[in-house]
Amino acid sequence: MSTYLKSIYSFLLIAWISSLQAQDIYVSPNGSDSNSGDKEHPLATFSAAQKKVKNYAGKQTITINFTDGLYYLPETIVFTAEDSGSEKHPIVYRAQNEGGAILSGGAALDLKWEFYRDGIFMAKTPKGLKIDQVFINGENQRMARYPNYDAAKKAEPYQGYAADAFSNERVAQWENPEGGYIHAMHRARWGGYHYRITGKEGDKLKYEGGWQNNRQMGMHKEYRMVENIFEELDAEAEWYHNAKKNTLYYKPKSGVDLNKAKVEVVRLRHLIEFKGTEKNPVKNITLQGFVVRHAARTFMDSKEPLLRSDWAIYRGGAFFLTGTEAIKILATEFDQVGGNAIFVNNYNRNTLIKGCHIHDTGASGVCFVGDPNAVRDPLFEYHETNDLSKIDRTPGPKTNNYPAKAVVKDCLIHGIGRTERQPAGVQISMAQFITVRDVSIYDCARAGINISEGTWGGHLIEGCDVFDTVLETHDHGSFNSWGRDRFWHKDRQLSQKFIDEEPNLPYLDAVETTTIRNSRWRCDHGWDIDLDDGSSNYDIYNNVMLNHGLKLREGFRRHVWNNITVNNGFHPHVWYNGSKDQVYSNIFMSAHKPARMKEPYVNETSVDRNFYVADKAQVMKISNTLGWDQNSTFGDPMFINPEKGDFRVKENSPALKIGFKNFPMDQFGVKKPSLKAIARIPEMPTLISSKEKNESEVDKSITWQGATFSNLSGQEFSAFGVSKEEGGVVLSAILNTSPLVKGGLLEGDLIQAVNGVKTTNVAQFNQVTKKLKGKVNLKVVRNQQVKQIKLKI
Repeated sequence: MSTYLKSIYSFLLIAWISSLQAQDIYVSPNGSDSNSGDKEHPLATFSAAQKKVKNYAGKQTITINFTDGLYYLPETIVFTAEDSGSEKHPIVYRAQNEGGAILSGGAALDLKWEFYRDGIFMAKTPKGLKIDQVFINGENQRMARYPNYDAAKKAEPYQGYAADAFSNERVAQWENPEGGYIHAMHRARWGGYHYRITGKEGDKLKYEGGWQNNRQMGMHKEYRMVENIFEELDAEAEWYHNAKKNTLYYKPKSGVDLNKAKVEVVRLRHLIEFKGTEKNPVKNITLQGFVVRHAARTFMDSKEPLLRSDWAIYRGGAFFLTGTEAIKILATEFDQVGGNAIFVNNYNRNTLIKGCHIHDTGASGVCFVGDPNAVRDPLFEYHETNDLSKIDRTPGPKTNNYPAKAVVKDCLIHGIGRTERQPAGVQISMAQFITVRDVSIYDCARAGINISEGTWGGHLIEGCDVFDTVLETHDHGSFNSWGRDRFWHKDRQLSQKFIDEEPNLPYLDAVETTTIRNSRWRCDHGWDIDLDDGSSNYDIYNNVMLNHGLKLREGFRRHVWNNITVNNGFHPHVWYNGSKDQVYSNIFMSAHKPARMKEPYVNETSVDRNFYVADKAQVMKISNTLGWDQNSTFGDPMFINPEKGDFRVKENSPALKIGFKNFPMDQFGVKKPSLKAIARIPEMPTLISSKEKNESEVDKSITWQGATFSNLSGQEFSAFGVSKEEGGVVLSAILNTSPLVKGGLLEGDLIQAVNGVKTTNVAQFNQVTKKLKGKVNLKVVRNQQVKQIKLKI
């Protein structure tokens, strides 16, 4: 055979082999499922493409191309192990043009509108239709509600609340409120509750629900609102659907022509599900470039408590992954979905979520949540306790049924918690080795990033920009974690006793170190970084905290170095002895703000060699008590350009002498050009002078019956588990001869009422007690539990 013929033969052979190894399938809204699926004869639906792929899955590299258009999904697309690709031959479902192909869990309605009254129109709907959400021209409208929605009240609960939201007087005006909802903040603003109205008896409302928060303490007395009540349909963009009469009522915005408007309603909770197992996982499938819309709200099914956190969750999302390996979700926009956007459930390995835009979700952005049965000695409610003499002392998980080695990268996440008030941009619970990198997160009802407990650590948070969080709740952080693991007991001294004997107890669940680095944080209603209730085994370095600083409570082995806390500092709360915490080479701009810490904490612990932009006397008054900062220094750090957010220090800065090192100030958040172009950045604070800080931090206290009582200040409310509205005065010092000792009071008790009269602050306490004699009844908070103490003075 000639050289020429050999080359032709080789070319044809390679082309033939390639055709066997790779294939393109095409889908178009104008196609037909009876077509072949090639470019000239596209299929019409996702499900038809999925069926066609099964013939080649794992044998050929297959790309399913969706042309621009809207794809309504009549039912959830479910991938099983049979749909899997292989490492050599992956399967890619992709929009031909990023953002051009829209997957919808809703349906379009063809309605004939008639004028009803007061600017309200009405239209007949198909029989049996249940409506969760209504979209007009792609924009989510609002169920009729009271009080009305006010977008200007961004940081106000529900963007409008009223103490009389379901008062008897208001209920009397409602003919039939069945099917309506009550939404109310938790009493201490640790999230919210939701209730379904089942009817009324006379003027009294009947309802069920309230299971959405793991700290059951009842509704807030003021922060409440109701929706889906016909009589409350009085504002533009509100709607009400009477399912019994098959009639939709709607008050359009001015300028909207309903005869030309596109009306869509939501049907599906989950648009895409991956259903595999550890033994038979779904593998090597990529979803890329889609827009995902119209997933139903799930707030009434957020029932499952996470381990001893404040949270309850619904295991589900617009994309729901169970039992997968090497699944990729790339360059996908989740637009106004009603619940969680992406939920990675139980066994999953090597999930990649990259380049996505997640916004205006009813619940969380991305959730990684494992199986409680993989946890050793799991507990669920805050006040549940283990017998520490009997706990399993085997480190780590019992099974592999949890997410691990996943990455959320280069994403923009905002508008989180539009319906639920216990969400996060990224939520991690019962998982290991989760990386969140180069992500911008803001406009969140609660947390930006939340790690619910120490099981099982090894997470990496880096290059993130997280701000405008905890907008409607209280006592949380832009980053928040809990560590209520096996070793943790609400009676800290009991845990201390066992840990003194077995120093490894705090690491039975937090077996790997979690790292937070090279990120920027700002929280105006909590802490910038909040490691709460026993959070252990963390490295925290190269972070800029723009407002409320860093809190460490009750944990072990938190190494904190080379961070900057602008206009704030370090909040150590309720520490264990011998915690092995190391806090050094940081720039702090205020004295430490300890809570319930009155003695030296130096045994295997070091807080020293930090740089303070604060009054030395103010700093050392606290640090000397705690045995800290004997080698720390003070002065002007000489920031390069703080007005523009550049908190690097100049070459001759004295901060460099205590070991501080500059790190980049222009690498925070999303990097993808199309997302970076629309991403917000946090507001940069104006630097406050030491004098201003000192004046604002003066504690007010009084002495009564041989004891000193002080106001709670700043974020100290967290240490006692109370809201600012509830308040109280803390018993900060007491003499052994005080009659209050005989009566059973302890240092650290919080007094909220005396003889039934509220004592929110020192002034009120002084007013009530200055002429008090005889029998006294005190409402006391101790270990975050309310007690009634009777004594005689």
